[in-house]
Amino acid sequence: TKEQVAKELPPKNEITLYVDMNPKQRTIYEITRDTYRGKIMDSFQNSTMEKSSFKVLEGLLRLRQICCHPKLVDPNYTEDSGKFQAVLECIEGVVSEGHRVLLFSQFVKSLELLRTKISEIGIATEILTGATRDRQAVVDRFQKTTGAPVFLISLKAGGTGLNLTSADYVIHLDPWWNPSAENQASDRAYRIGQTRTVFVYKM
Repeated sequence: TKEQVAKELPPKNEITLYVDMNPKQRTIYEITRDTYRGKIMDSFQNSTMEKSSFKVLEGLLRLRQICCHPKLVDPNYTEDSGKFQAVLECIEGVVSEGHRVLLFSQFVKSLELLRTKISEIGIATEILTGATRDRQAVVDRFQKTTGAPVFLISLKAGGTGLNLTSADYVIHLDPWWNPSAENQASDRAYRIGQTRTVFVYKM
């Protein structure tokens, strides 16, 4: 393991946080869950296994998006998300103590929404997605001590190959299907050169 090979690395603490949905968010979640349950039951009775499996995956994707923020599935949703509120509180607290944060999500729309929310509380950010042209320039800006304290990263675009040891907090906004991909993303901060204890929060 990395701990056995790179003995000079500081500790890494992983914390899973369970967050309650807001009441309206929960209502949308339950309506979507029940709607897809009905679609899936119909599909099993009237269609092929392949099409039924697709409906299951589509339903799970929609529910995962609603857990992040209902605006991902309903552009007209105007209220907040329980998870966003928890993440903003966490970021505000750790940044005020001088820490720097990597925040991963598989949903680019989540990152864009969060970036707006974070800027509203006066904290600067960098963002890296598949659409980012000059990846290295964004990474270099973040790695400077004068750079933005929060780096929002699409899991697919920045899950591997980046050295981001100026951060000592990692937040995963949503669980990834593949735990090893999630761990590789966390290790963008937990690499040789890291001198501080790394905290990984899985929301």
